[in-house]
Amino acid sequence: MDVEIWSDIACPWCYVGKRRFESALDAFEHRDDVRVRWRSFELDPSAPAEREGDSATSLARKYGKTREEALGMFAAMTATAAGEGLEFRFDRTRGGNTFDAHRLTHLAAEHGLQDAVKERLMRAYLTEGELMSDAPTLRRLALEAGLPEAEVDELLDGDSFADEVRADEATAGSLGISAVPFFVVDRAFGAAGAQDPQVLLALLQRGWESRSPLTVAAGGESCGVDGC
Repeated sequence: MDVEIWSDIACPWCYVGKRRFESALDAFEHRDDVRVRWRSFELDPSAPAEREGDSATSLARKYGKTREEALGMFAAMTATAAGEGLEFRFDRTRGGNTFDAHRLTHLAAEHGLQDAVKERLMRAYLTEGELMSDAPTLRRLALEAGLPEAEVDELLDGDSFADEVRADEATAGSLGISAVPFFVVDRAFGAAGAQDPQVLLALLQRGWESRSPLTVAAGGESCGVDGC
């Protein structure tokens, strides 16, 4: 069974959603038969390499809030994250473009390290205050997560996987996904937002129970275990 998760590295609810999905998957009887793929989604594709000002000021400007209201939103989000075992440090976050970070997650998929790279990038952004548009920073984080050095350098020096990032975003648009995280099972069932683990577990169970049996055209000549 295939599960695709659209998310952005710079999305705090996506990190919370990741933890809640992991809890749901751990409780799912058929978890070993689930293939998870992280899909790219940029909350702000036009973002500069780094935004000016601190994150509270940026949030207040974006939503028409006061700085005090923005700080209150951060405090609530930090408390929610702590309940999932995550440490959010909005006083450290450096907003900016995440396109190259998404390209790295596509490289990671080719090496079976997508979850590890996604985890490392999210922690770097939301806890450690790393800038996701900075090539030396991305290089270090990718190597820490186990990606091959030569391939990381080639990616950061060029435009590898740019088309794949844009394809993910185009698919999100065709599926009506306008906010993340968004969970899709076998392109048949979806769940929007950082749902509770019980809701995500129910999504997995529904997807498993709804799998279509193989339709077979019988009658042709063949060989079996008993001979031809």
